[in-house]
Amino acid sequence: MAPAAHVSAVRSLYKRILMLHRFMPIDLRALGDQYVKDEFRRHKTASAEEATRFMAEWQNYKDTLQTQVLEVVGNKKLVFGSDLSEEKLKDFQDEQIGQIYELMLESTKPNRQFDIQEEETPK
Repeated sequence: MAPAAHVSAVRSLYKRILMLHRFMPIDLRALGDQYVKDEFRRHKTASAEEATRFMAEWQNYKDTLQTQVLEVVGNKKLVFGSDLSEEKLKDFQDEQIGQIYELMLESTKPNRQFDIQEEETPK
């Protein structure tokens, strides 16, 4: 992929993911937005092979999230996320396993670090 086309594809995917996060509860949105920003920043200088895999995984995430958002329309119950297969986990590096574990702990604890309140509309 030509450099300009690659940059455009990365930017488009990044923006689409952040847009889909708007449908998440505000605290999970804050956590997800920060994670996405950090990961995309961290991979700016990735090799071509790493960039291809990075984009494929984030595209899968975007597709999953988009499907879940569309399923939520009309329903009141919000269910986000999916299980990782053992096979997929075997492909991760130790640092990535640690990041996923920390993300899982943060997103499932009752009193999340990101205790953000929705803004109330003035009456």
